Amino acid sequence: MNQHGSTAPLTVLLADGQPAVRQGVRSMVEATGGATVVGEAGTAGELLAATARHRPDVLVLDPQLDDTAGVRMIGQILRLAPDTGVLVFSASDDDRAVVAAFHAGARGYLVKRATAEQIVRGVHAVGNGEAIVDRTIAARLGTLIGTGPRPRSYPFPQLGDRERDVLEHLAAGRSNTAIARELALAPKTVSNRISGILGKLGVADRVQAIVLARDAGLGRPATR
Repeated sequence: MNQHGSTAPLTVLLADGQPAVRQGVRSMVEATGGATVVGEAGTAGELLAATARHRPDVLVLDPQLDDTAGVRMIGQILRLAPDTGVLVFSASDDDRAVVAAFHAGARGYLVKRATAEQIVRGVHAVGNGEAIVDRTIAARLGTLIGTGPRPRSYPFPQLGDRERDVLEHLAAGRSNTAIARELALAPKTVSNRISGILGKLGVADRVQAIVLARDAGLGRPATR
């Protein structure tokens, strides 16, 4: 079931300046079932047109699409299709590029050396409303988004202690399953707590909650 509550295959749009890369990702994504590629784009103009036409569940995007593209394209895409989950698929794992992509609204970030299994898992994670990062980035994610101690005055006083724990893990890019495991909670409990967090923070989805939390300095590696 995808983030919209549907059991239909995820719809995926591929945006990369290299046709061979698009072809390779298409074959990987469609080989395992559960997702179908509904379009491809090789330029920023093609990307905007294809997004408006298909409004896909997942956009697999190389921000260096052409000379006019960049992470700012993510914001344009999300304004055009706010329910689309953006999975960055880039040759760069530069710290600034990673931080910029997530702050622009990306839900996932994979480096182009990722395996077919990682790419497929990334597409499905993003399509199901989860955040995912390349394992090489995950190891330093807390540093990238701020590792200082939890603020003395917690930025979201409307949240209870357990909700704060969940938000901390959410901001670090962990899936519901990982949060449930680390906090010894049932997955359904985590899902319910995230829904409560979204309501209390006044945001529409987990991506907005992640961005809000990271802007407030959350997301350091969990110590509990």
